[in-house]
Amino acid sequence: MAIDISHRGMRASRDRQVRRKATKSNDLYLNMLVKLYRFLARRTDSKFNKILLKRLFMSRQYRPALSLSRLSANAKEGKIIVCVGTVTNDTRLNECPKIKLAALRVTETARKRILEAGGEIISLDQLAQQAPLGQNTLLLQGPRNAREAVKHRGAPGVPKTSAGSGAKPYVRSEGRKFEKARGRRASRGYKK
Repeated sequence: MAIDISHRGMRASRDRQVRRKATKSNDLYLNMLVKLYRFLARRTDSKFNKILLKRLFMSRQYRPALSLSRLSANAKEGKIIVCVGTVTNDTRLNECPKIKLAALRVTETARKRILEAGGEIISLDQLAQQAPLGQNTLLLQGPRNAREAVKHRGAPGVPKTSAGSGAKPYVRSEGRKFEKARGRRASRGYKK
């Protein structure tokens, strides 16, 4: 006989917990960071280390890239900016400020611009030595809902109301012959 696994409700505490306790990656550096921050989260009472450990477990979908413009808009004097993800260049940003950054990965163009501005880039294991409790740090994340796939979540075709999700439908093609029948155009009887 099978066991019905519940994720919610009264039995949820005894059933399977739906959260990651380890990374799924085979990346040696990432797994070394997990060991380091697991130790720091266990041995210190710092909330910073617990958050960083949780973010290291996340899939790339939940570790979106952070642009230089978003990073510079939130930069504060004397703070180390921490990003568990990739920091990318932004051509719309004219001047890059002098910042101290600790990130999982920095693209070549972003790295070049930060260093030219007199900034400093350190790895997350160097951050653990410099700020083991997360003192004078600023944790930043990229926008999670910027992906195209997010626009398609929910029931398609239903306008965004109290009942509808307003999800963007996956359309085979854009053109005269596609998705232009009754209910789509005012000239074909009615438009929803």
